[in-house]
Amino acid sequence: MQGISAQKRFAADMMARLPDRFPTVQGDFMLYADRCSRLFIASLLWLGLAAGVSAEEVSLVGVFPGKALVVIDGAAPRALAAGQSQGGVKIISVERDSAVVEINGKRSKLNVGENPVALGGGERGQVVLAANAQGHYLAEGAINGAAVSFLVDTGATSVALSTDVAVRAGIAYTRGARIAVSTANGATVAWRVKLDTVTLRGLTLRNVEGVVMPASSPVVLLGMSFLNRMEMKRDGNSMVLTQRY
Repeated sequence: MQGISAQKRFAADMMARLPDRFPTVQGDFMLYADRCSRLFIASLLWLGLAAGVSAEEVSLVGVFPGKALVVIDGAAPRALAAGQSQGGVKIISVERDSAVVEINGKRSKLNVGENPVALGGGERGQVVLAANAQGHYLAEGAINGAAVSFLVDTGATSVALSTDVAVRAGIAYTRGARIAVSTANGATVAWRVKLDTVTLRGLTLRNVEGVVMPASSPVVLLGMSFLNRMEMKRDGNSMVLTQRY
């Protein structure tokens, strides 16, 4: 919205600079043409700058104390601290060998040395996951902006997370509805909650149902409350998730 407001101010400024009468003599015409050509060039420069703020790919090539060394769209590496932005990419947090970045309202956790993550995109997001040696699909992501590790689980009804993860994500889970669930250790009580955002790589869904379990596992089960909003296709050891809505 800030970009739109800036464009409106720019357009208003352009209109204010136009002459208030049509040229009547050669001298006036030359002045008019020169002035309009300058405005046209300025407009092109504005559009170029506006178009340049959306990054397509981001990769993390190194981490320094409090700073992430990122490569944006193949450009030279830039060291950015948490809260700083470059090329439309904002650094949210920096850890020992990873960083959480945000672009266009989408957050993703990047690990040092991983392939670039595509964060820009069209109307429907898409993520490709590779199975590990045990055939499981693991991926980094975030819940309410807090970095987490996901395990894709089509047998789970909802996104299932531990109380530890819920606290890190700022979820007041005890205000949620108490429900009875069955675990390997028997029946227990959990809490049904709404997750503001669930981000898998660069793909973010909002208002996703979750269940907070009384456990301390760092792994979050990515269940059907998220996966039902995806088209899922398997190709060998890969799983392609395409956002449906």
